[in-house]
Amino acid sequence: MNLALFDFDGTITNKDSLEEFIKFARGSSRYYAGLLYLAPMLVLYKLHVIPNHRAKEIFLSHYFKDVSEREFERLGEEYALTQINKIVRPKAIKAINEHQKNGDAVTIVSASINLWLKAWCQKRNITLIATELEFENGVFNGRFKGHNCYGPEKAKRVKALYKLDVFKTIYAYGDSSGDRELLKLADRSFYKPFR
Repeated sequence: MNLALFDFDGTITNKDSLEEFIKFARGSSRYYAGLLYLAPMLVLYKLHVIPNHRAKEIFLSHYFKDVSEREFERLGEEYALTQINKIVRPKAIKAINEHQKNGDAVTIVSASINLWLKAWCQKRNITLIATELEFENGVFNGRFKGHNCYGPEKAKRVKALYKLDVFKTIYAYGDSSGDRELLKLADRSFYKPFR
């Protein structure tokens, strides 16, 4: 058996699912107002003063802190099943389908949040490795559960889930520096292949 590893945002999609999910859940006006409010933090992130995971926690907290896990799951499932297909690249879906037709194990390895990718992956029989939110007493507390699934964490999570030497060939698909370690795991890696 072969293993096919896909980054999600920018590789499978032509837009960022985080931004699109916030617009879906909170409305475009609130999303853009939030960008203005968060602009100083975003500048510090771009200047590498604030690390990726912390910037993302602050970003998500602004829109969703104190939202219940049940409500987050409901919004995530609705978004996954009604909106994600609008931003996927046809060539990426074709590649996923070809891997599955060949009997390969297909896994999405994403820094996006599992709650809005889970139903989309389940519908397509795709394994999901993604960032998870932390909930206290059933409410989002503004932090991640574990690490942001980005950069070295992607490779670490794949190795924790799979014994890689059992696969004949490992394929990996990515589109950014955050996928570097994921691409290095592969026998055959593809950078921005579906554009």
